[in-house]
Amino acid sequence: MTFKKGDYVLVLDDDLSGVVKKSLNNTITIETDDGFLIDFKSNELVLRQGKQTLKTDIFSHDSLSSVVLEKESNQKRKQPKTKIKERFEATMEVDLHINQLVKSSKGMTNHDMLTLQIETARKQLDFAINKRIPKIVFIHGVGEGVLKLELEYLFGRYDNVKFYEANYQKYGLGATEVYIYQNATTS
Repeated sequence: MTFKKGDYVLVLDDDLSGVVKKSLNNTITIETDDGFLIDFKSNELVLRQGKQTLKTDIFSHDSLSSVVLEKESNQKRKQPKTKIKERFEATMEVDLHINQLVKSSKGMTNHDMLTLQIETARKQLDFAINKRIPKIVFIHGVGEGVLKLELEYLFGRYDNVKFYEANYQKYGLGATEVYIYQNATTS
């Protein structure tokens, strides 16, 4: 919409209104009722006929529907649709932190700890495949990334699994989610 100097406008996303002082390309400078000069983009403003009270014609059916239509057309965002089955599907979680696997890691070398963690992950993945559990989350922590790399190598050896970063909001950076295809044959 084009505005000219002297037009009285309302700001869509704020409780502001004022008179257009300058219009340059897509940037409109208005002087608010309080005397401040503020710049807005033209799609953030609505032309107002005169400086009457807000209860008159601004909320009429025609005016309101045109504002809503203009707002929705500019900023229509698609939300990714998740199937109800996926959203509420039970997920098996396996925490691979060494303190969750043994009472004390005293006397264990890094190699021993890594081997135990990988073997635990392999056993739990085989268990999930045999019990037809579709999703499993391995919580490995951030660290230096050695365990994560070894897990990716392990998951890559299975034909019927797909793996990716787990939900960041729930697990942070230190988790990998594995989806198990149920109709594929195990190798």
